[in-house]
Amino acid sequence: MSEAPAPSAYLELQAVEAWLGPRRVFEDLSLRLHRGEHTVVLGPNGSGKSSLVKLLSRELYPVVKPGSSLRIFGSETVNLWELRGRIGLVSQDLQAAYGGRVPAADVVLSGFFGSVGIGRSQVATTSQHRRVAALMAQLGLAELAERPYGQLSDGQRRRLLLARALVHGPEVLVLDEPTNGLDLKAKHQLLALLRELVQAGTTLLLVTHQIEAILPEIRRCVLLREGKVVGDGPAAQLLQDAPLSALFATPLRVCEANGYRQVLPAG
Repeated sequence: MSEAPAPSAYLELQAVEAWLGPRRVFEDLSLRLHRGEHTVVLGPNGSGKSSLVKLLSRELYPVVKPGSSLRIFGSETVNLWELRGRIGLVSQDLQAAYGGRVPAADVVLSGFFGSVGIGRSQVATTSQHRRVAALMAQLGLAELAERPYGQLSDGQRRRLLLARALVHGPEVLVLDEPTNGLDLKAKHQLLALLRELVQAGTTLLLVTHQIEAILPEIRRCVLLREGKVVGDGPAAQLLQDAPLSALFATPLRVCEANGYRQVLPAG
């Protein structure tokens, strides 16, 4: 008897309710995301984008109630260690968590342990050190290996976190506002690296409010506002004047060049 094929969905939310402290961020959220389907979750600040990432990374848990479920890679029971090997995460929260004295190479190395920095009890193997060196070379960071984290630019830190996210060769790469705070050169360098990863087969989930960060390879768009999905479909249809004007509650005009988009005030 042949084995059943692995489920293609890496995240399945059904009627999810979730709270951050006293604030309810989702009341009845349903969404399914699939491997091989590069997706952007787009919405204004406060729409629940980062909370969605926290549901996926298991930093936030939904309310247990009838008819509600959360499955990751087809299972409601998630092994966090296994999850770290299958999903790579780059977020501003993670970037802010590292102390200024941590050597750059240790930032990447800590991805093997799911930690922030390297503790005394965490002893890396030779193959892990080689993997770190290879990733840092691939992302143009080799010369920074011994540089303290606090001396790096935001662009360098973001690339370090990208290397950290890639140590296990994850199936899905989750990026929470990856271009925030970057100057034009650093932003374009990061986007070019992400395109290479996507073209090599890594599934991308981009969570952002910046339309210009959406790669040409992203075909699906989920519009999120006040904790609700207000649009879900082809990016070519939703990344247009009317849907984006409604999403951000301001008149917008979309301009496109070389597969990327910019938004300008309408009128």
